[in-house]
Amino acid sequence: MFLSVFDLFKIGIGPSSSHTMGPMTAAARFLKEILSNDWPRPAGVKVDRVGASLHGSLAYTGIGHGSDRAVILGLTGLVPVTVDPDQSDEVIAEVKADKRVSPPGHPSYRFDPALDLVLDKKTPLTGHANGMAFYAYDANDRVLLKRIYYSVGGGFVVSEEELQIMKQRGSVTTEGKKVPYPFKNAAEMLAMAARSGLSIAEMKRANEETHMSREKLDSGLDDIWAAMKGCIDRGLTQEGIMPGGLKVRRRARQLHDKLQEEWSRNRPNPLLANDWLSIYAMAVNEENAAGGRVVTAPTNGAAGTLPAVLRYWLHFHPEADQASIRDFLLTAAAVGGIIKTNASISGAEVGCQGEVGSASAMAAAGLCAVMGGTPEQVENAAEIALEHHLGMTCDPVAGLVQVPCIERNALGAVKAVTAASLAIKGDGKHFVPLDAAIETMRQTGADMNERYKETSLGGLAVNVVEC
Repeated sequence: MFLSVFDLFKIGIGPSSSHTMGPMTAAARFLKEILSNDWPRPAGVKVDRVGASLHGSLAYTGIGHGSDRAVILGLTGLVPVTVDPDQSDEVIAEVKADKRVSPPGHPSYRFDPALDLVLDKKTPLTGHANGMAFYAYDANDRVLLKRIYYSVGGGFVVSEEELQIMKQRGSVTTEGKKVPYPFKNAAEMLAMAARSGLSIAEMKRANEETHMSREKLDSGLDDIWAAMKGCIDRGLTQEGIMPGGLKVRRRARQLHDKLQEEWSRNRPNPLLANDWLSIYAMAVNEENAAGGRVVTAPTNGAAGTLPAVLRYWLHFHPEADQASIRDFLLTAAAVGGIIKTNASISGAEVGCQGEVGSASAMAAAGLCAVMGGTPEQVENAAEIALEHHLGMTCDPVAGLVQVPCIERNALGAVKAVTAASLAIKGDGKHFVPLDAAIETMRQTGADMNERYKETSLGGLAVNVVEC
């Protein structure tokens, strides 16, 4: 099985990988298809108007997650990796005023967001909870082209055809890619590690280097960490109320300043590591909630957990260096790929166990690896972290990635460090295999009521009064 580290760690913008980055990416795919001319239409007829409809979870929480804004930005030709969050409001305002989009390489198309962008809560698309449809019309408003896409978590977007392939084979990204260590589950990963004598990071590196040079891989990993670190640093300097209407105030900077003061006074603090973990994670997820630049790890809603644990490694372990950062990310990606292939990283599909639970497992694995853990201990660390997120619902208040998401990332980071510490003190032998925990997460997600899967129709979303 091959799912690249850069498939799991994508640089983009908040507040949601599935609800913001996904729709923006889908819009870009639709524009590319229009230009391809690889679809039937009457001779001489041209596309004059475009439109989109969001369904399922995208419809229920689309406004809070910025899905509507993402579609508008995507139809102007912008993509998550390069879009400037500070310019988004201006672009959207211009589209609403002109009622047109003019993506690069295309003619100008009619597009009135008030009429041509529909949040359809009544018509679910059967393939996945995060479904969306895009339309191209002629000058007489006849439909020329319709395409359905699904945002399946972590910024991944697939067509209807690709979704079927993914369900049959595990992942559309495995097609046509041969690697030396094609493990599709944890048991195979451990068996290959035992036969080869390699670490999980070394096997993952060998797989990646089948498709790119070592220099390109290392440069890409360094870019991922630089973006994560930049998100932490920015989050620690910002203050004020986060957007969306809940009037939730940023806390990371204030808490950081208090910790710095304690640190300078050299006061004993038994909870110091936990405090730093929590602040780092909150800084990232406050940035995500504000629509800032973040890295899916493996999703935006869970973007703070893994960077917090990696920053903790650099903060508290003097042996930490650049090479260990790369090994951390490679190990985490190996575990994340197994989870995505055999279960899900989508909150709309399996609840938050698939987002923060997966992030915590990935972070625990990465930390255990760089602390010197064997492959068996790394697998144990991931299992401990995932097992103790099983059943976690996704119930964002007002459809915003703020409550309980921000603090939930902090606790996911704390669990990850605890799991890594427990695992590395053992011999790698444990009762519940990681594969069993992953399958349990998949089954639990299938049984979970839709109200608790990123629809904001249950849980905290209905029991907390919106202010």
